[in-house]
Amino acid sequence: MKILFSPSETKNDGGNLEYINKNSFIFPELFEKRLEILEKYNNFIKTASKEELEKLFGTKKIDVIEKYKVNIFKAPTKKAIQRYEGVAYDYLSYNNLNEQTQKYLDENVIIFSNLIGPILAGDKVIDYKLKQGETFENLKIDKYYNDNFSEVLDEYLQDEDILDLRAGFYEKFYTIKKPNYSMKFVKDGKVVSHFAKAYRGEILKLVAQNKIKTFEELLALEIPNLGIIEIKEQKLKKEIVFSIG
Repeated sequence: MKILFSPSETKNDGGNLEYINKNSFIFPELFEKRLEILEKYNNFIKTASKEELEKLFGTKKIDVIEKYKVNIFKAPTKKAIQRYEGVAYDYLSYNNLNEQTQKYLDENVIIFSNLIGPILAGDKVIDYKLKQGETFENLKIDKYYNDNFSEVLDEYLQDEDILDLRAGFYEKFYTIKKPNYSMKFVKDGKVVSHFAKAYRGEILKLVAQNKIKTFEELLALEIPNLGIIEIKEQKLKKEIVFSIG
């Protein structure tokens, strides 16, 4: 099973002095395509005005802007699954998992970065800042990665069951073309977005701890505090609707 996952706008800093290179990411044959976006981002943050950087980074804090106004090609890297933080990643708690569970996550989770594109959880990424929905040089980054990476993703996923835990925004980076499962969380009959982030992290952890490989194993998984209400079929997607509590 492969799990598609969202990144987070907040990130952990630090890392190793192993700079971005062709072997940093899955699909090294498409590294030049990633490089086009990364070089444009790097050049933009060097020359952009204060107002442009505030918009791009989604902050007016001078210290944060200065922190991210650096040469990304000389920045330290860290596993993507450790770089990102936020609610989902807090509940996943990667650093507290055993080695086998971490290995499952490193190899089977595809994170859709709004700057770097689709990467494995174990790929090495920089500490960058790009507010969700923002862009630079009028680039349509989601379309760019969809156009250039869909074919290799189709091939990579062709023999795998797919669990799509992405937030809606990141579905634009890649359209799944085979049967897959997604999840929705409701409380008192209402969809809850904040709880969804927490449960995505918790479910990802349980999937990894149990080394889930198939849809059947996924549906048999017992998830604390969640009960399946229904499974909605929408063309290729089956959406598992959970009730919280």
